[in-house]
Amino acid sequence: MKKIYGSISVTTVNESRPKTSTSKNEEKQHLLENDGQSEPSFTKTDFSTNFESSVLDRCIENPTSNFDTMIHLLKANIGTGILAMPDAFRNSGWLIGLFGTLIMGFICTHCMHMLVSCAHELCKRTQKQTMSFSEVVENSFKTGPECLQQYSKVAKRLINIFLCITQLGFCCVYFVFVAANIHDVVKHYIFEIDVHWYLLILLFPLILLNWVKSLKYLTPVSLFASLVTCSGLVITFFYLLQGGLPKMSTVKIFSSWERLPLYFGTAIYAFEGIGVVLPLENNMKNPLDFSGWNGVLNTGMVIVTSLYTAVGFFGYLKYGERAVLGSITLLIPPDELLAQSVRLMMAAAIFLSYSIQFYVPFNIIWPSIRNNFETEKSKDLAEYITRAVLVFFTFIIAIAIPNLGAVISLVGAFSSSALALIFPPFVEIITFWPDCLGRNKWMLWKDISIILFGCIGFVVGSYTSLLNILE
Repeated sequence: MKKIYGSISVTTVNESRPKTSTSKNEEKQHLLENDGQSEPSFTKTDFSTNFESSVLDRCIENPTSNFDTMIHLLKANIGTGILAMPDAFRNSGWLIGLFGTLIMGFICTHCMHMLVSCAHELCKRTQKQTMSFSEVVENSFKTGPECLQQYSKVAKRLINIFLCITQLGFCCVYFVFVAANIHDVVKHYIFEIDVHWYLLILLFPLILLNWVKSLKYLTPVSLFASLVTCSGLVITFFYLLQGGLPKMSTVKIFSSWERLPLYFGTAIYAFEGIGVVLPLENNMKNPLDFSGWNGVLNTGMVIVTSLYTAVGFFGYLKYGERAVLGSITLLIPPDELLAQSVRLMMAAAIFLSYSIQFYVPFNIIWPSIRNNFETEKSKDLAEYITRAVLVFFTFIIAIAIPNLGAVISLVGAFSSSALALIFPPFVEIITFWPDCLGRNKWMLWKDISIILFGCIGFVVGSYTSLLNILE
């Protein structure tokens, strides 16, 4: 992807502004110029005017349409998390689960809009056309309050660490999910062996799959996985609604305060698309269609939130306290061929999606390792070894904690809550500090509320999930 800086219009600072404001902007400009990068100087602007034209002038080799972006957004959010929603409702009760999931979907979508808004503002300041999640955080610190500017590199590393933890956590969940579903099918038709053996059997095919270096060659695999996932969800809904549903009195309205943090971890894990929001928006043919009340992001997240709520509510109503296995596919009737085919279909789809989740942490970790090798042959060998070691690492975690529900809740509470609920509002505060936070600084109080909500979920959810694993 090429970056054309010349097409970006920058509003100059009004000469009549106070000198303190001008000097502050000059310091930020000087800071950016001395970062060791050949980037244009920085001038702070209001969030408006000529940014639309600069966005439309992005030079993208293979831009995606609105429909393509919608499909990718749905694919990024609909994975193992949606199948764990009945377990989430079991930990909360149907009333808290129903409204809690809708509210959490609204908050997560709003945080995605925050991230896009901050990226646009920071692109104007630095005259870049696109930014990644970590670059947004880095530049918000670099151009924000003076006391935070020296921590810009640290902030970028912190985001990359959490991205690695989150994505590798997803890979661990995928490992356990595939093994658990294959285990149940083989147990029913042939014989039973411990689920750990299936994890070991899956290790070598996953290493080979992740030796594929380019995502271009994985596009047909991803398309197939998407079709299989859709088919599996349709059949799952068929079983949920087959034969009618039990009365509402058979399930709890509210579970207990002790289990509520487990609901938070599973629910926030399900909204796992925060890491792909900027890459999708950056690659759009019409990026201005991404935001807006009827844009791609809102439309996609309404569909995602509705699906999560429906699967969680009807799954819990159908199976009640039995919805404890971390995946609804493990609850559908084992003596029917169609039901067993759903397990195999979803296992195949998640298996093939592993490399997509793996791509993010590998591309964060690999550059620092690659610099230690000189010849191309040694770099190639080191890359294959690094890929194999990272897959083996997720295997070790999966084999140590083969409880699917517990792993999902821990990954969600620890890493997903930080990326989805804590960092975006924090970055918004820094980016627009101190003069662009709305009347009476309402944005500041709104962002602080979301950060506190995320921090409480982070601490209590992680602690409860760890206790659940130890038990």
